Amino acid sequence: MAEPTEGAGSGDGSGSGGRVSDSPASPDSRSAAAIAAAWQRERPGTPTDSIEIVTPVWQLAKLFADDRNRVLRAAGIDAATLDLLAVLRRAGAPYELTTRELTRRTLVTAGAISQRVARAEREGLVRRSPDPAGARAVLVTLTPDGHALIERSVDAVLGREAELVTGLSPTERTALAGLLDRLLADLRGRIGPAD
Repeated sequence: MAEPTEGAGSGDGSGSGGRVSDSPASPDSRSAAAIAAAWQRERPGTPTDSIEIVTPVWQLAKLFADDRNRVLRAAGIDAATLDLLAVLRRAGAPYELTTRELTRRTLVTAGAISQRVARAEREGLVRRSPDPAGARAVLVTLTPDGHALIERSVDAVLGREAELVTGLSPTERTALAGLLDRLLADLRGRIGPAD
């Protein structure tokens, strides 16, 4: 029973008879280890093995997402447009893919890709054209304005996120990346890809 967050002012029940404290909980009382220990104390036998993994992952996801949204707002781009333009940019010159390939690479629905492409086209960031290969496919190509925007945005986002992980050594980052990849692959195999 992982707990993504415990709001300020919520007690963990220790020493208060379960009352909610008026003062913010100390960081220690909100740590994953403290949450797991409290469940074991209150409900011995509760399966808590996941808490010290899942709770920090939820907390990190929230911190990273909030920070990325601030960076994107400053860069003048939203997350969906960043995703679309980044996939096209990573494809290499001439920076074009079919809508079907965009759907596959972004892991969103065909309808969502259609909306993203239409909005980016209105903003002059991509151009649509029939695929010369036929089969009624549509090619989406990055425009010069789209290319310039993704270059600025990637520098801003990845530069900031590189700063955020400097609390870990290069060896620790490599080890963590490997463990996260392994866990993600295992979960995708057992419960399927994220929606």
